[in-house]
Amino acid sequence: MDLNIAGKIVLITGASKGIGLAAAHAFAAEGCALHLAARSAPALDSAKAEIAARHRVAVTIHAMDLSNAAAMIELARRAGDADILINNAGDIPAGPLDQLDDTDWRRGFELKVFGYIALARELYARMKTRKSGVIVNDIGNSGENWDANYIAGSTGNAALMSFTKALGGVSLNDGIRVVGVNPGPVATDRMVKLMKRRAVDWYGDESRWQELFAKYPGGRPATAQEVADLMVFLASPRAGYITGTIVTIDGGIAAQGSII
Repeated sequence: MDLNIAGKIVLITGASKGIGLAAAHAFAAEGCALHLAARSAPALDSAKAEIAARHRVAVTIHAMDLSNAAAMIELARRAGDADILINNAGDIPAGPLDQLDDTDWRRGFELKVFGYIALARELYARMKTRKSGVIVNDIGNSGENWDANYIAGSTGNAALMSFTKALGGVSLNDGIRVVGVNPGPVATDRMVKLMKRRAVDWYGDESRWQELFAKYPGGRPATAQEVADLMVFLASPRAGYITGTIVTIDGGIAAQGSII
């Protein structure tokens, strides 16, 4: 299927690893030029070299700490020509209410919640002048499947789901689509960290985190490639009437009310 996005410019945050890096490869394979943003300059250098060699597309990297609005505004200035924004950077801490202080909450929300909103606001204004653009927010299924042991993440993700639906409900009149993706467990370094926390909650031993795989639908987590492929489709004209909605990719975990 030709997705008709060759030549589009894509900005991806959190692009040095995990879902962000998989998305970078997936969009590059479709012939898109890339702006990749993340904290680690060496990781971005490596990603740029690999993607440019494999897919022969233009790759611009932005090694930045995105945990404040000023950085997001600067990133939007550098990558204001982006046709597609993939909001992906985020690391909200796990834990129940009594184990997270205000600093934990604010640190997590600055990058993911307020960061997504700030970058979307800046890019939306530029897209609106062109009457064209797509914003894809990588959120997480805990926003619809609440988890007291990931209470900051559930709260932040629920807020981003509401933000995505509210903005996406009116954005098509500006020629823009805004959609969300809600992954469940995905085979990334971040998933390992969260599953180790879950293993402590359930078994009192973080080293038993791999035992949790048996509880997943199909006995496995999603792959980063599966999430990236969904993002590419949603960003393409093939999904041209999809906006203001969230697509969950978790093997049915939220549908069955499980918190695994």
